[in-house]
Amino acid sequence: MKSLNFDIFKGHKPGLEPEIGRVLIAEPFLQGPYFNRSIVIITEHGADGAVGFVLNKSSELYPDEVIEDLFNFKGELYVGGPVASNTLYFIHSLGDKVPDSVKITDTLYWGGDFEVIKNLINTGMADYSQVKFFAGYSGWSPGQLESEIKEESWIVANVDDKLIMDDDIDHIWKQAMEGLGDIFKAWTNFPENPSYN
Repeated sequence: MKSLNFDIFKGHKPGLEPEIGRVLIAEPFLQGPYFNRSIVIITEHGADGAVGFVLNKSSELYPDEVIEDLFNFKGELYVGGPVASNTLYFIHSLGDKVPDSVKITDTLYWGGDFEVIKNLINTGMADYSQVKFFAGYSGWSPGQLESEIKEESWIVANVDDKLIMDDDIDHIWKQAMEGLGDIFKAWTNFPENPSYN
């Protein structure tokens, strides 16, 4: 048997640093209910640590089931992470229509006036393609995320804003991984639990 002089799980990651608007893509075998095969949008990053939201974990609830006076919203309520899971957050593509929003990419914003978001949805001026709601968030203390990246738990990447807002959550981890190139495309074929191989 010929020995290969490389490891397909090491040394092939893009050299991007974590920053607002980039995503964290979990390596194939990262375990846990929140981060297994997850993709996380970074909404805050600095000396105090980092904040982000898992884009592809469903709570199996709908926002209009838990948000008072929100009607007929067809999008899901996503599990943003393990921190403050009894609080709601949102990202959107509505720009300055929502006062006090924080710009995170060219077209996406974090938070803002909650009553305005509800009104835009209730009057048919916004829908699930423009707004994603999350229960809880993902948080890292200073240096923690950088340490996890160094340990190769995460790949930092830029992805299209359309993928971030995609509601086809069963496939966005795979799409994001495939967008990084052939080595990463191969990763998507590995079983979630390597002992099943």
